[in-house]
Amino acid sequence: MMKMTRRDILGYGGATGALVLAGGFASSARAQEAMKIAIVNSSPANEVGWSKQHELATKALKAEKGDAVSLTVLDSIFNPQDAERVFRQLASEGNQLIIGTSFSLGAPMHKVAPRFPDIAFEHCAGITTGKNIGVFDAKYHEGNYVSGVAAAHMTKSKKLGWVLSFPVPAILSPVNAFLQGARSVDPEITCNVIFLNTWYDPGKEKEAARALLSQGCDVIGAMTDTGVTAQASADKGAYVVAFGSDHSQFAPEHHLTACTFDWSSYYIGATTDVANGTWEAKYRWGGIAEGVIKMSPYSEVIPASVRDELKAIEQRIASGDLNPFTGEIKDQNGQVKVESGAVLSDEEIRGMDWLVEGMIGTMG
Repeated sequence: MMKMTRRDILGYGGATGALVLAGGFASSARAQEAMKIAIVNSSPANEVGWSKQHELATKALKAEKGDAVSLTVLDSIFNPQDAERVFRQLASEGNQLIIGTSFSLGAPMHKVAPRFPDIAFEHCAGITTGKNIGVFDAKYHEGNYVSGVAAAHMTKSKKLGWVLSFPVPAILSPVNAFLQGARSVDPEITCNVIFLNTWYDPGKEKEAARALLSQGCDVIGAMTDTGVTAQASADKGAYVVAFGSDHSQFAPEHHLTACTFDWSSYYIGATTDVANGTWEAKYRWGGIAEGVIKMSPYSEVIPASVRDELKAIEQRIASGDLNPFTGEIKDQNGQVKVESGAVLSDEEIRGMDWLVEGMIGTMG
């Protein structure tokens, strides 16, 4: 796969800028006739994490469409000014579909897209659509609820822990669902959380993992783009649950499961719709039922009966029989946020700004 980094993009020009996935420059007649698609990432694809899952979706798109598509992949475009210029350049070069894979790319995309009304833009983890901007995201809370049930069956201390990036809805809803899942098994279970206030800092992440271990947490997860927490936890004998990617390579004997994201259906679907002239700017939010959220293989250290239970819970969530945010649910301060028998709406989940009862830690 040929990619361009932020350093490359600073000198990116229209005449020679388009790199083609697994095929060099778009010089042949067949490549010129192919549908041009650009994918813009805010970070490089590491071994695991957010951009890694988008890299897998890009490969799935290429495998599905072959020579019918010409793909440009740009990494480490995190500065808003750079992103705005990149989107404008890609649109000017005739890309028919442009995908931005991070929330941070939303503002520059919304500045550029109106100038190119005939081009389809797709924004992952965005909030608002536009006339030619679609949004796609995942129901992270569904998978993390299942992880919470797994953790509850394996903990001995009844203390779970998470290393988190920022206190934003996309982080709060899955960690809250995790504890909801755990407390459906044992209401006495608590969860310690530490916010790093950064998306990537292995040093701070390792310190946070060690702090959780010292607090007695014996099942620990992280919403970061490294395997640091998994390694540090496994080294001390704690079990691991992962988020985004399967982290079993970092903790082969202690990795219970992972809530993973599969964006390939969105990539392939948007490409097909643009090619057919049926693409619409809409909001898509998929979970277990749609195959966007997938649980990684359950470890054999989990009893077989529990593994069967976890698979049954997946099916119940997929069918709509089980909603992770069914009340009564209280926040950290004991205030009822969801009345008994009620469920949070999609909008309330996507806008979540509080921690559930049983969480130990602050969002400050």
